[in-house]
This record gives sequence, structure tokens and C-alpha cells, in this order.
Amino acid sequence: MDIAQFFDKEVEEHAKLVQTLGPAIKEPFLRLCESCRTSIRQGGKILFFGNGGSAADAQHLATEIVVRYKVNRRALPAIALTTDTSILTATANDFSFEEIFSRQVEALARPGDVAIGISTSGKSPNVLKALEAARAAGAVAAGFAGRDGGTMVGCADPLIIVPSSVTARIQEMHILIGHMLCEAIEADFA
Repeated sequence: MDIAQFFDKEVEEHAKLVQTLGPAIKEPFLRLCESCRTSIRQGGKILFFGNGGSAADAQHLATEIVVRYKVNRRALPAIALTTDTSILTATANDFSFEEIFSRQVEALARPGDVAIGISTSGKSPNVLKALEAARAAGAVAAGFAGRDGGTMVGCADPLIIVPSSVTARIQEMHILIGHMLCEAIEADFA
């Protein structure tokens, strides 16, 4: 492998995707920002969930909202549903892996909350079940996906779809979009 050539290819692929991202996601991003800001203003919270790298993104984004992103301000309510090993393993054991997030959404989501499912494929069954549970609870069922949005299309709204089929690029854009969301929320409460 020519590492220099590999490096150039990866950076170019990332840069091209960033250039096409704005027009593809602006409208759902603006709606998601408004939903999150409204929810917090009205005493609600944001729930994040996903698998693997998306689970790490869920934890990362919830932390930025609770602790701070760029400025010191009051703590804001966000929860990563990927962190409680007792709940995750009990649910997977007693029910199924597909219900590890939906059980938590059923317990925690209230009308006006925002539930954000993160799935690069848009097809993760446990993310989809949690989005269904969020809608049933009266929460906003939102999502970050990639490729063509998968089954999250019609299940999550707003749905931010990264126009790529490369998992690494989708994940890179998810954290970029997540950081933008954190800054937009924080600006309302700084």
C-alpha cells in the first residue's frame, strides 16, 4: 500500500462529501435544531442511541450537551441510552437485543422530548424499534443515517441522511452534524 496515495485519497473523499453535505441535509438539520431547542426550553430532554460507532457518537453528543460544548452554561438534559450495561444486558437477555433502546425510550420519553437514533445503514432493528417507541410516547423521533436512509425513511422525522455509502465517511459526517447540533442548542442557553 502506498500510504501517501492512500492519505490523499481519504482526505479527498472526505472533502468531497463535506462539499455535498450542506444541500442534502440543511432542511432536516434546521428542523432538528428547532425541535431540540424547543424541547429543552419546555423542560424536555434529548435521548441518543445507536450501535457500535454510533453508540460512541450517542455518548459523545449527550456529554457535550450535559457538560458543555464550547461555553460554560447551565447543564442541559441529554441521555445516551447506550451506557447502562445492566439495562442493556437485562433487556437483551429477558426480551431481545432489538428492544435494548425501546424499553428505555418507553420508560424515559415524554411528549415533546427528542429521541435521536443513529444508524449508518438506517436499518438497525433496535434503533427502529426505539424510534417507534418515541413516536408512541409523543416524542420527536429523529435520526442520523447514511446511504439511502434505509428503513429509517418514514420512521424518523426529521431524518438527516449523509449521502455516502462509505461507513467511515458517514460516521465522520454524523459527528460533524452532531457537533453542529450541540453548538446550535448551546447558543440558545449560553
